[in-house]
Amino acid sequence: MNTLILLIISIPLIEIYLMIKIGGMIGAFNTIFLIFFTAITGIYFARLAGINTIRSGFNQIIKNEIPIYEIISGAALAFAALLLIIPGFLTDLIGFLLIIPVTRKFFISLVSYRFKNKKVSSNDDIIEGSVDDTNEDEKKEDN
Repeated sequence: MNTLILLIISIPLIEIYLMIKIGGMIGAFNTIFLIFFTAITGIYFARLAGINTIRSGFNQIIKNEIPIYEIISGAALAFAALLLIIPGFLTDLIGFLLIIPVTRKFFISLVSYRFKNKKVSSNDDIIEGSVDDTNEDEKKEDN
């Protein structure tokens, strides 16, 4: 939870810092144009990559296989489009890296590796007890 709070605070600060630095170098109008340009082109490329992912998923279904990678890749592309819509250069960089298939596969393998290595303690999920099959009605009839 502390990491989430740190990200919520630090990402906008980094974005503002980068906008000020880049705006000082290329000018305010060019910075605003660049932010809109990256958002539009990023959404366009995310759409193309999403269509290719859907095609690949249908090919997997035709082969009678479960398209697990395509589902995860589609979610990554949706997240990339969201990052590209958010104004800023850091989020645009991460969004563009998620659109590129090689880096997307790297990020997916990195995240899936972290989830695979988490050990779930089996003792936490087990509640020991016994079951009594006698009904209350049967007990009353016996008395």
